[in-house]
Amino acid sequence: MAGWRGVSLWMEQLDETLTPRPALHQDLHADVVIIGAGYSGLWTAYYLKQQAPQLKIAIVESQIAGFGASGRNGGWLMGNLLGEDRLLGPLPAAQRHAGYQLLHAIPDEVARVCHAEDIDCNLRKGGVLYCAARYPEQERRLREQLAAAREQGLGEDDYRWLSPAALREQLNVARSYGALYSPHCATLQPARLVRGLAEVVERMGVHIFEQSAVIDWKPGQVRTEHGRIKADWVVPAVEGYASVLPALNKHQLAAQSLIVATEPLPADVWAEIGLNRGQAFSENSRQVTYGQRSGDDRLVFGARGGYRFGGHLRSDFKLSHAERELRQRLFSELFPILRNVRLTHAWGGNLGVARRFHPHMLADLRQQIALAGGYGGEGVGASNLGGRTVAALILGQDNELTRQPWVFGDRALASLPRWEPEPLRWLGYNAIIQSFVHEDRVLANPHAPRWRRKMAEGLAGCMERLMKTKEPFA
Repeated sequence: MAGWRGVSLWMEQLDETLTPRPALHQDLHADVVIIGAGYSGLWTAYYLKQQAPQLKIAIVESQIAGFGASGRNGGWLMGNLLGEDRLLGPLPAAQRHAGYQLLHAIPDEVARVCHAEDIDCNLRKGGVLYCAARYPEQERRLREQLAAAREQGLGEDDYRWLSPAALREQLNVARSYGALYSPHCATLQPARLVRGLAEVVERMGVHIFEQSAVIDWKPGQVRTEHGRIKADWVVPAVEGYASVLPALNKHQLAAQSLIVATEPLPADVWAEIGLNRGQAFSENSRQVTYGQRSGDDRLVFGARGGYRFGGHLRSDFKLSHAERELRQRLFSELFPILRNVRLTHAWGGNLGVARRFHPHMLADLRQQIALAGGYGGEGVGASNLGGRTVAALILGQDNELTRQPWVFGDRALASLPRWEPEPLRWLGYNAIIQSFVHEDRVLANPHAPRWRRKMAEGLAGCMERLMKTKEPFA
């Protein structure tokens, strides 16, 4: 893996030559300038051009389209939004129902655009399996999640319980206590989606300038090393890379997610494992795991991540032996048949996390800055909703998109929740993660006494709640 193709398995699989578009070498005027040619920026440009084709839109990208999280992620297209239950739960029933319908329709909307614009990204809507697959506490927590979903008004068509036998019909894990299944998820080849979107918006008249890193930005203007764009609206669509843009780095910090992929697996192995409809799957520990069967029959598996002091970006994603071995051990516990399988690819990316894990979409009418972000690792689908919403806000629309609780409307950028200064963030992150690691180690041990299991789970649950509250980490 080398150059831009070395970013991920997904970028390596592209048929195109990955020649960068010309950089910005002049001063321009536009109606809208977008920082970042990832999903958020491209979806914003797409929906703006769809509704207002006369707009002059320019995108500046520091590398090439797909270099960031849009070309590196695990390929889950979720009909969800991080923290949706906390955001929609307090609303009246009818409004809550409309919010969930909007979220659940995300995979179908992306599929519609891909069909209309001839973007082949191997999109398969097979749903998602949240598995209780390593210890019995996972089953209890999943059943509690199902009960909470029912209280929110979500029915069998949204979430349903699968017995161990029913789970085996879709996915055969070593120790199964059952699973929670939702149809509101698809899997895809993420680099083909981002590269396809870039080509589509170019055909619509959007100017994309690659290898044009932003060195300064403010209301009405974005400046790169060799040029400047003045515009009525500025849209910083940078997600995890907000950590290098002053004013945004107080509200979104970077964390990392790491992924491995196996060699293509033979048909008899997949016959034992399952995943024959493009399903996504996750093992339900507090430390995130996620996987899918790629279009060329690899297991793509991501687990856990990291945070660097100060929210600094990680640029070297050549995974160490220990990082690769951990992820192989985790998926081998689920699928013992893969214990000695060869890993051919290992990579990672920076993602954006908002304080209180609160995704946000806003248009600051005074400064004319619009943005969406804080997806917390669920940006493949959330960015589509974010792009549609930001376009609606810029166009001054009042509709279902703009009335949701994750939309800050015309509030100032400064109104977004702020992260605490260092070293509080680093200390808080590590305290929380260590509680999760301890819980996982204790609960995965079938011989751990009941009192120790309850203590470990109680501490981890307390730390998880703290992470999502308004209170500082420390």
